[in-house]
Amino acid sequence: MRRWILAATAVAALAWPGAALAQQPIVIKFSHVVAPDTPKGKGSLKFKELAEKYTNGKVVVEVYPNSQLYKDNEELQALQLGAVQLLAPSLAKFGPLGVREFEVFDLPFILPSKAAVRKVTDGPLGAKLMGLLEPKGIKGLAYWDNGFKDMSANKPLYMPEDFRGLKMRIQSSKVLEAQMRALGAIPQVMAFSEVYQALATGVVDGTENPPSNEYTQKMHEVQKYTMLSEHGYVGYAVIANKKFWDGLPGDVRGQLEKAMAEATAYANQISQTENDEALAEIKKSGRSELIELTPEQKAAWRKALEPVYADMASRVGKDTIEEFQKEARGATQ
Repeated sequence: MRRWILAATAVAALAWPGAALAQQPIVIKFSHVVAPDTPKGKGSLKFKELAEKYTNGKVVVEVYPNSQLYKDNEELQALQLGAVQLLAPSLAKFGPLGVREFEVFDLPFILPSKAAVRKVTDGPLGAKLMGLLEPKGIKGLAYWDNGFKDMSANKPLYMPEDFRGLKMRIQSSKVLEAQMRALGAIPQVMAFSEVYQALATGVVDGTENPPSNEYTQKMHEVQKYTMLSEHGYVGYAVIANKKFWDGLPGDVRGQLEKAMAEATAYANQISQTENDEALAEIKKSGRSELIELTPEQKAAWRKALEPVYADMASRVGKDTIEEFQKEARGATQ
């Protein structure tokens, strides 16, 4: 895979600023793993529209959705090697890269509301986390929402004991592994593009996703139940190859930053609407029954998942967890 990415990198070098100055336009490849009609998909297309408009054709943005170029376990290496210039991976992806602080976003129930999310991502804490990516050759540009995750499976999951023995697909995240084990499930790390088939064939029994991902990937067609747990947050970091971004002409970079700011506001604004509409479509389909958890059931989930915080403190950082909790409390008071 590395050899293939290196070959792609040689071709991609022609799109880099130094080469592009002699042959306009600058081509930016923006790769992601979800469908075009998700919040991330629509955000990437909005960025393309605005970037090309504000640069007056100096930049062309090519958007590649649905893992057309790289699966989610390949794309970060491709960015670091320069085969693509922009990605929007889920925040969980930076743990395996060595920036474990980002895995704090995966802790169950740590961000109780969108207000708490905004306070973290738009403030000094969000900027501090982005800065940790720079030694890896990555420039953090923005945080985009997807939404809060629900659990889905072929059996109803009312209480923690209902998870016992189930094979549950997760992203590559030690925090999410600990979460599933705390519930008695067996975590199965799997690329996003492979999840539908794994659910359809019984390779895994269930998974967790925001409704927009579940619906656009048709997972609801092979999952009998969707529990409206909202137990965790899924967000993305829009990132660039740092060498590429820093090498852009100053005026072009400024126009792209303006386009990114507006695309970010758009993506974050539509995320709740997209998830609400996806839930309505899942219900309408009749393929997956939506289950509302009672306050008592949700409290049981919280209690079962409390040990994950202590288990992951040494990995994610006790100070980072406490900073998140402080910011979240401030947003909800």
